[in-house]
Amino acid sequence: MAADSAADEPRVTLSTTLKAMPGIGWSRADRFARLGLRKTQDVLFFFPRDHQFPPPPTRVDELREGQPATLIGRITECELASRSPGKSVFGAIVENESGAVRLLFFNQPFRADQLKFGVAVRLSGAPKLAGLRWEFTHPKYEILDDEEFASAHEHQGEILPVYPLTEGVKEYELRQLTRTVCNEVADQVKEVMPEPLRIAIADALKNAGMDIGDILPSISQTLRSIHCPASEQTLNAAKMRLVFQELFVMQLALAMRRQTLTGRLRAPPMTCSPQIKQRILRRFPFELTGDQLRVIETVASEMQRQFPMNRLLQGDVGSGKTVVAIFAMMMAVACGHQATIMVPTEVLARQHFRTLTTILADSQVKVGLLCGSLSASQRRETLRSIASGEINLIVGTQALIFDIEFHSLGLCVIDEQHKFGVKQRVRLRLGGIDPHYLVMSATPIPRSVAMTQFGDVDLSTLREKPSGRGEVHTYLASDGWKNRWWEFIRQRVAEGRQVYVVAPRVGDESETPETAPEDVEDVTSVNRVYEQLSHEVFPELRVELLHGRMKPEAKQAVMDRFAEGEIDILVTTTVIEVGVDVANATVMTILGGNRFGLAQLHQLRGRVSRGVHAGHVCVFTDGERSPEDSERLKVFEQTSDGFELAEADFRLRGPGDLLGQKQSGLPPLRIADLSRDVEVLKVAREMAQELIDEDPIMDAPELAMLKEQVLRRYGERLDLGDGA
Repeated sequence: MAADSAADEPRVTLSTTLKAMPGIGWSRADRFARLGLRKTQDVLFFFPRDHQFPPPPTRVDELREGQPATLIGRITECELASRSPGKSVFGAIVENESGAVRLLFFNQPFRADQLKFGVAVRLSGAPKLAGLRWEFTHPKYEILDDEEFASAHEHQGEILPVYPLTEGVKEYELRQLTRTVCNEVADQVKEVMPEPLRIAIADALKNAGMDIGDILPSISQTLRSIHCPASEQTLNAAKMRLVFQELFVMQLALAMRRQTLTGRLRAPPMTCSPQIKQRILRRFPFELTGDQLRVIETVASEMQRQFPMNRLLQGDVGSGKTVVAIFAMMMAVACGHQATIMVPTEVLARQHFRTLTTILADSQVKVGLLCGSLSASQRRETLRSIASGEINLIVGTQALIFDIEFHSLGLCVIDEQHKFGVKQRVRLRLGGIDPHYLVMSATPIPRSVAMTQFGDVDLSTLREKPSGRGEVHTYLASDGWKNRWWEFIRQRVAEGRQVYVVAPRVGDESETPETAPEDVEDVTSVNRVYEQLSHEVFPELRVELLHGRMKPEAKQAVMDRFAEGEIDILVTTTVIEVGVDVANATVMTILGGNRFGLAQLHQLRGRVSRGVHAGHVCVFTDGERSPEDSERLKVFEQTSDGFELAEADFRLRGPGDLLGQKQSGLPPLRIADLSRDVEVLKVAREMAQELIDEDPIMDAPELAMLKEQVLRRYGERLDLGDGA
C-alpha cells in the first residue's frame, strides 16, 4: 500500500528545485536563478511581459508584395557599405530551402555586428519585389541558435510569450522551461477562487462589457494559457483572470479594513445641532459654495457615529477644502473635543494658524502651533497645554503631530498630502486613539488610484470654485519671449499686482556666475535668477528671495512681507507650491518648466487664482525639451481643470511615479495596470464589497484559500490581523 502511495506522488512538485529537474542541469539552473527562478513554482508565476503573434513561416515563392510575412533562414551573404560620411547601408541575404531574400538597413551600421554569415534568424516584415529578388527593408528579426532554429518549424503559428531576460538566458530557453514546468506542475496549484465565484465574476465582467465566457478560467488553465496560449481567446481569458484576481485580492483587503474601522474602532460621537452649525457658519466672512455645504453635511453626519469617519476630501486648487476642514474642527471643539490639522510644511502650518486665530479671535477657542522653529521651552509648554486640554485646535507639521499626548482628540485632518497613503494612516490609528479622520488633497486623484491607494476611505469631491475668482491664462513660451514677458510683469506691478518667479532648484550658494559649470543654465538656480532680476531686469522694483534652505524665521518674514504687499516680485522655489494664499499675486513665471510634473505645475498655477483679478502664468524651459516634456507642457497649457490633468498625468507617468510606492503603503501591482484596467477594477471593487458585506471576515469554508491570500499579501500592511 505504501509503495502504491509513493508511486502516486508526482515526480516533480511546486517545490522542486530547477537543479533537480530532468534536463536542466546545474549550469542552466544557475543562469535561471539570476531571474529569481529557483523552483518550479517561481517559473509558473514568472509571467511574460508580452506576447508575439507571428504568422506561420512563409515560403519565399509564396511571398506577396506589401503583405506581412515571416521567414526563417540563415544568412549566406552580408556587407556593410558606406555611401558618404555618416551614410551607410547594410545588406544581407537570408536563405532557406524555398529560396532567398535580401535584407536592407540604412544608416544602421551596428546591424553588421549582429547579422553575420551563418547566423539563423526569424524575420518579419512586408516585402517588396526589386528586380527578381524579394527585399525586406528594416525588418524585425530574432536571432536563433541552432537548437531553436531546428525546432522553429515545430511551433508554426504559435503565440510566443516574451519574458524579461538577463545575461546568459535566451528567450527560447525560458519558453522551453515554462512549457515543461506547466506540463508537470500547473495542476498542483491550489485554486483560491471556487467555481461559483468564478461564474459570478464572469457574469459581472460580461455586464460591464467584458465578455470572457461563462466562467473565469481555473488557475491551472490560466497558468497554461499565459505561458503556452492555444489561442488569442484563451490568452485574453488568462490575462483577465490574473488581472482580476490581483485587483480583487486588494479590494477584499480594503473592504475588510473598512469593515474593521466600523466594527473594531470607536470614536467620540459628536452631534451637530442646527444652532452649532449656524454658529460655525457665521464665522466665515463669505458665502459657501453648494459643494462645500454638501460635503459639510456629509462630514457632520459621519462625525455623529460611534466609529471613526474616514473620509478623503479632494478638490481642485482654490475650491475651498480648508473651509470644510475648519468647519469640522470647530464642530469637534463645540462638542468638547480637540482637533488637529497636520500639514507638510511649516509655511503652510503658520498660514493655517493665522487663519484659525483670525476666525476665532473673539472666541474662547485656543489655537496651538507645533513646528520645528519653536524653542524647546515653547514646545514643552505647547505639549503641556495640549495634554491638559487648554489648547483646543492644534496646527502642526506631520512629523511633529505623531506620538504626542492629547487630552481628547476627536478629529484629525491631514491637509494637502495626496501621498499620505494607507500605511501612514494605519500608523495614526495605532497611536492608541480613534479620532474621526479627514484627509484633504489639492491634487485630484485619478479614479483608479482613489479605488486602490485610498480604497479604505470614503471620497468627497469639490468641483465648484468660490464665486468672484479671476480666470487664469497659461502660456508656454520660448526664450524669445523673455524680454516681452518681463515688460508684461512691469506693467502688472505698475497696476498694483504682485508676481511669483519660480525656479526649480536652489543651487550652490558658493557658486558665482563666473565659477558655475558652463552646462548649468541660470534658469535652474533660484539664487542666480534672483541676482539677475533684482540687479539687471527689475532694479527699480522690490525683488525678494525665498527658498527651503532659509531658516524658518527668515522664510516666514519674507512670506509675511509678501502677503502685506511690501514685495513686488518673489523669486522662489516650489516652497510656495502648497497652500500659500496671496490674492494680490496674479502673475507667475515658471522657469525650467520641463523639470516639473503636471501636478506640481498645476499646484504652482493655483497660487495666482486666489483673488478677483485675472491670473497669468508663463512657462519657460531650459535646454532641449524631450517629446515627453513637450506633451506634458502642452497638456498643462491647454487644460486648467485639475481632474483632467490628474488623469493625463496618470497616463503619462503611471501610478508608480505618481504616487511613489514607499508613500502608498501598498505593494506594487505585478499584473494589473491601473491606467488600463480601471473598468476591471470597478467590478472587482463592487464584488469585493458585496462579499465582505455578506461575510465580513470571509469565514465561509470555500473562501478559506482566498482569505489566506488576502491576509498574506495585505494583512500586516493594513492591520487586518487574522480578519476577525
